[in-house]
Amino acid sequence: MTQKTILRIAAVISGISGIVILTGVIYPIVSFDSTYGKNFSQLVSPIGENPVSQQSVQGASTVSTNTNDSNPSTWFVGGASSSDFAASFIASKVRYFTISIPKLKIDNATVAIGGQDLDKSLVQYPGTALPGKRGNSVIFGHSILPIFYNPKNYISIFSLLPTLQPGDLIYVDYDSVSYTYKVEQMFEVLPTDIQVLDQDSSDSFLTLVTCVPPGDPSNPKRLIVRARVIPPDQNTGID
Repeated sequence: MTQKTILRIAAVISGISGIVILTGVIYPIVSFDSTYGKNFSQLVSPIGENPVSQQSVQGASTVSTNTNDSNPSTWFVGGASSSDFAASFIASKVRYFTISIPKLKIDNATVAIGGQDLDKSLVQYPGTALPGKRGNSVIFGHSILPIFYNPKNYISIFSLLPTLQPGDLIYVDYDSVSYTYKVEQMFEVLPTDIQVLDQDSSDSFLTLVTCVPPGDPSNPKRLIVRARVIPPDQNTGID
């Protein structure tokens, strides 16, 4: 086999490999809207059909929309600042709790209350209710291309969040008490729609937030997964 033939074969192999890699990167992004987006494309207003008890999260400030940053304060325009996250972390008596989502094989993932590094843990948004309490507990997590999903890696932990469906269960262990939440709604919002961070004292709600489409560098939207605690007769501890 001549050197020229070898170079041609190498060029063909390189070209095919490039196409495969490019397809693996682009396809998940392009297919997101057709596969999942149609299930939660409508932008929904804050919790509940009668949100008369909602109160806006305090400490709002104008921030960047660069969601590639591991600092969650950049995820919503007009949301909490980095100092708000830091103050929440320092003030909280319980700084960490865990969350498990069996369908996604997430087991006892760490959530930092007011944490500022999404590469190291999930982060609870400051000013939102603590797990099991009346109100809306909001948790942020990273997402990347689904093919790189690893439920134990915080850089990819919420990559498969779009595959959840109403009725799926989420388990939270906070301060030695376990709570079970059931997914009720899934929808997308823009980075300016900070009403999803609002509070509602009618029940205990859990909101999971990640950027979509997973793997898209611009991450133009936020996926909201909203769950409600299972009633007290099945899961005690709400006050």
